[in-house]
Amino acid sequence: MTITTLAVFCGSKEGNNPVFCEHAKHLGYLLAKKNITLIYGGGNKGIMGAVANAVLEKKGKVIGVMPKLLSGIEHRHYGISELLETEDMHTRKKMIYAKADAALILPGGYGTMDEFFEMITWNQLKIHNKKIFILNSAGFYDHLIAHLKMMEQENFLYKKITTQLTIVYSPKELVGEL
Repeated sequence: MTITTLAVFCGSKEGNNPVFCEHAKHLGYLLAKKNITLIYGGGNKGIMGAVANAVLEKKGKVIGVMPKLLSGIEHRHYGISELLETEDMHTRKKMIYAKADAALILPGGYGTMDEFFEMITWNQLKIHNKKIFILNSAGFYDHLIAHLKMMEQENFLYKKITTQLTIVYSPKELVGEL
């Protein structure tokens, strides 16, 4: 399957490690170069803003999806190609999933984890069969990956995590998978 749109779930904050934003920017440049549309949360701050601005800097296409309640909190990005507004978070996630051919998880907080776990659960339940990637920038997701492996070892998963997830360590490695 050719990937022409990529959902990116990530933090509306930058985090402490500068590599998180560096990877987000590099990813944005590579997506624009490959003509892959970024589908994301619609914010202009943190890692979200870094990836969106990098795509735009290289004349790529960016579609943001933001619920009304977050437009002040996540600082709506007014410079993107298209901004879609939803009534609530659940509708936002469904719209992002529907518009994207695959999903990528970058560093983030609770919202990022919520989006990741819903996406992988829907994959397991065969609601969709989209590729899911984790960009493990500077080992940010090492503990999560270890926990996923423990869930697999303890027989709580229906599939091996390697059949549902592709873990990469740099934007360049990810783009090789797209």
